[in-house]
Amino acid sequence: MAFALASRKSASVVCAATKKGTKAAKPAKVASKGIEFYGPDRVKWLGPYSAGSTPEYLTGEFPGDYGWDTSGLSADPATFQRYRELELIHARWALLGALGIVTPELLAKNGVSFGEPVWFKAGAQIFQEGGLNYLGNPSLIHAQSIIATLAFQVIVMGLAEGYRVNGGPAGEGLDPLYPGEAFDPLGLADDPDSFAELKVKEIKNGRLAMFSCFGFFVQAIVTGKGPIENLTEHLSDPASQNAFSFATKFTPQ
Repeated sequence: MAFALASRKSASVVCAATKKGTKAAKPAKVASKGIEFYGPDRVKWLGPYSAGSTPEYLTGEFPGDYGWDTSGLSADPATFQRYRELELIHARWALLGALGIVTPELLAKNGVSFGEPVWFKAGAQIFQEGGLNYLGNPSLIHAQSIIATLAFQVIVMGLAEGYRVNGGPAGEGLDPLYPGEAFDPLGLADDPDSFAELKVKEIKNGRLAMFSCFGFFVQAIVTGKGPIENLTEHLSDPASQNAFSFATKFTPQ
């Protein structure tokens, strides 16, 4: 009983102290991760040795700005804006292209039937008798005329680009690079901090995808094979199946 009385008395003292003005501490607010990628304190291209190497016009306002512009390509604001748009659009195409290049080969190696899984040979199937079937299935997309296919792509892509730049029925006055609204059905840009971080991830992965696509092009010219087949051969015999083995006996395939 003595212990119970002592505990009750202690609880009364704590309650009294709280009533007198002592407030419970609020959880600390988590700082935005944007400081890592934006502003003057962002990570720069030379890391801790970047002092004095970053041009004044690269302020960290835009995603993917690591302060590197040795050629001064971004010195003019109008040119900088144009280059940003070109880079981002090419990055998005490269992301889709890299995925489209490796996926058919991966599926073919795992038992999925394709007419031609190698990316630079697949398009030639449209000239064969019977035309080209998307994913080898005539009920999905069947193409027999290269003229009709080209015209369809020009019209559809022209409409999509016009809508992206100028707005459309689903939204007017949209940002031409990050239009949102109908272009963001999953609401990934609803949270500003998450959106800022996603912009950086997009441009970083897009730059890597552009280099990857360039590598796929070079591999196709040098070896005449797809990237997955090149990778498989390299992993089976790294000592002889590598870039150096082709450096002295290069014959375009």
